[in-house]
Amino acid sequence: MAFKMKKAGVKQIISELDKASKTHKGQADKLRKMVSSPMKGKISGPCKTAAKRKFKVWPSAYASGWGVRCTRAGGPSKMGNSKK
Repeated sequence: MAFKMKKAGVKQIISELDKASKTHKGQADKLRKMVSSPMKGKISGPCKTAAKRKFKVWPSAYASGWGVRCTRAGGPSKMGNSKK
């Protein structure tokens, strides 16, 4: 989400979308998944350390983006090891 909102407000929106229609039910499911996500935009410690070693400036958009991709991949050891 582009803006920060309190969890109670998001839950209220989810309940209202559930009641609206089938089209909005999908939106409610996506919001519910975002709220219940355990990571929710956090970069893991090992990935943050690896990003600080890799990039000169921390925090920067490039370093943070790399850190997020690293976290999603499962850690620094799994970055760049693609099989073709």
